[in-house]
Amino acid sequence: MTDLTRYRNIGIFAHVDAGKTTTTERILKLTGRIHKTGEVHDGEATTDFMDQERERGITIQSAATSCQWKGHRLNIIDTPGHVDFTIEVYRSLKVLDGGIGVFCGSGGVEPQSETNWRYANESGVARIIFVNKLDRIGADFYRVVDQVRDVLAANPLVMVLPIGVESTFKGVVDLLSRKAWVWDESGDPEQYEIQEVPADMVDQVEEWRERLIETALEQDDEALEKYLEGEEPDLATIKACIRKGTINLDFFPTYCGSAFKNKGVQPLLDAVVDYLPNPMEVDPQPEIDLAGNETGRYAIVDPDRPLRALAFKIMDDRFGALTFTRIYSGRIKKGDIVLNSFTGKTERIGRIVEMHADSREELSTAQAGDIVALLGMKHTQTGHTLCDPKDPATLEPMVFPDPVISVAVVPKDKGAAEKLGVALNKMMQEDPSFQVETDEDSGETILKGMGELHLDIKIDILKRTHGVEVEVGKPQVAYRETITRRVEDSYTHKKQTGGAGQYAKIDYVLEPGEPGSGFVFESVVTGGNVPREFWPAVEKGFQDSMEEGVLAGFPLVDVKVTLVDGAYHPVDSSAVAYEIAAKAAYRQSVPKAGPQLMEPIMKVDVFTPEDHVGDVIGDLNRRRGMIKSQESTPNGVHVKADVPLSEMFGYIGDLRTMTSGRGQFSMEFSHYLPCPKPVAEAVVKEVQERQKR
Repeated sequence: MTDLTRYRNIGIFAHVDAGKTTTTERILKLTGRIHKTGEVHDGEATTDFMDQERERGITIQSAATSCQWKGHRLNIIDTPGHVDFTIEVYRSLKVLDGGIGVFCGSGGVEPQSETNWRYANESGVARIIFVNKLDRIGADFYRVVDQVRDVLAANPLVMVLPIGVESTFKGVVDLLSRKAWVWDESGDPEQYEIQEVPADMVDQVEEWRERLIETALEQDDEALEKYLEGEEPDLATIKACIRKGTINLDFFPTYCGSAFKNKGVQPLLDAVVDYLPNPMEVDPQPEIDLAGNETGRYAIVDPDRPLRALAFKIMDDRFGALTFTRIYSGRIKKGDIVLNSFTGKTERIGRIVEMHADSREELSTAQAGDIVALLGMKHTQTGHTLCDPKDPATLEPMVFPDPVISVAVVPKDKGAAEKLGVALNKMMQEDPSFQVETDEDSGETILKGMGELHLDIKIDILKRTHGVEVEVGKPQVAYRETITRRVEDSYTHKKQTGGAGQYAKIDYVLEPGEPGSGFVFESVVTGGNVPREFWPAVEKGFQDSMEEGVLAGFPLVDVKVTLVDGAYHPVDSSAVAYEIAAKAAYRQSVPKAGPQLMEPIMKVDVFTPEDHVGDVIGDLNRRRGMIKSQESTPNGVHVKADVPLSEMFGYIGDLRTMTSGRGQFSMEFSHYLPCPKPVAEAVVKEVQERQKR
């Protein structure tokens, strides 16, 4: 039986271009998993195996691999940094026990780092921090440590100090052992010497070491008391305290180096083994019932308990659909029959494979703590639970954000039309944040996603991977509608057609709800005027109608409906009659309630050289942006703003023109706000014209 204390399930996450994939490559090389290091900029990285990843030099989908370090098995997931693929980070963090947050030594804490950090906090994942790219111009380890404290409200526990800065960076001092790791310039990670601390750093090392020990010993009152009396505890006690505090999320051990130059990766790997939790040290997953309520039972990590596994990613490749699965308890064997508690159907496990990016190794069995890919699963999708058919249970599923942008696509010929449906179906299974629907009026296929790059890459995959040529319309924004006034109203539905008729009368109040509340229904009917069994039908009638607003057909949000009173007929009233009444009431009352168009507002972070700041801010103002802050860094300025999504199409081209190709930006959905009247009128007019066509 495998010793689970020697397992580490970890993810590597960061802002785009902070060096996650390069760090993963160095880890794989050092652990002997690969013999030649591949570079992202050459399109040779092991975990970036899609054509689109190699060309663009970015990670698009999370890739799983595993390796050994000092007798421990590391299951590693390299995640994307680009905001359009945040979903990959979110679902990976959901199944990991620990993580490495990589920050760029010169860029510091960037917007996507904040989002990923927030996801990791929500998932309760213990983390180590690695400040990368310390050989770059403008790199400053201490500034990044301050940013982690200020921007992320986290407590970085500095474990090493850098020797040299920028081009003179050559190694790190390990504060616990008071030894310097110094690498030569050969680029070989094995070519290093353990030396004494450089003379000019002795005082600084002692100061930071004292801080480290004091913070760590807060986890052990007895050891702290002795330390304050002048007795320093042994190394094993300090390490045990650091491990305890890391797992409790009280602090985050912080390392530094340059992954590209192969400096500083060994201490990071030692920290993964020393301080990140094994599968048995994290809180067990709660089990829930079909209504989503916790049952009080937990999936405890133990191979001898009933099977509990979560499918967190589907990937289609030349051998068929791979279902990436984290096993929380129990074990599975090739040929086993398991129950999918979401669909209620059983599935047969065809093959079990351990993934190394896009190559695989066959396994005959897997157990609690493992992350494996299963072949032969026909009905399992992201977020589904696989369990023992004799002892069913469901683990907490994943919740994915709604898309904010859409494009219409039309197949170029009949052959493409036939393949399109199959291809899109596979792509939706792989990526839950990618949605597809058909416009009933025009017959067009509408693709919905998290941003321009997200949809660009989906269309590229359609063409290259699935051989489907399509014509693409211009991007459309996912607007919403809401109401601004309270309306009290009544509606009676009567229909008499020989035999039993239909009768339902409802008195109701329609009013604006809290921002972000979606749809809220409440009934305050007393005395049985509308029998309790018909309330769900009234709720369903209103809720179904919310899918289409009265202004331009966008979904209606943030509305509260209160059923106040009504009447019923002992023979003619039915659930169907009340549902029809609610739908007609919606059409009658929403136009009276001051309907309003809402537009998605994006949180935008623009990086620009100092001399172009004025141009960038002026341009964002013209795009109806609200400037939130400006932050100077050694290389340039970060301008943060809230900007309507409709104004951001094609922004990257304009930004590059303004900044002579040196500007960069990232954005993510923030919230919805009312559209200004001229914009709303233009959108409504455009929708009406599209419908006429």
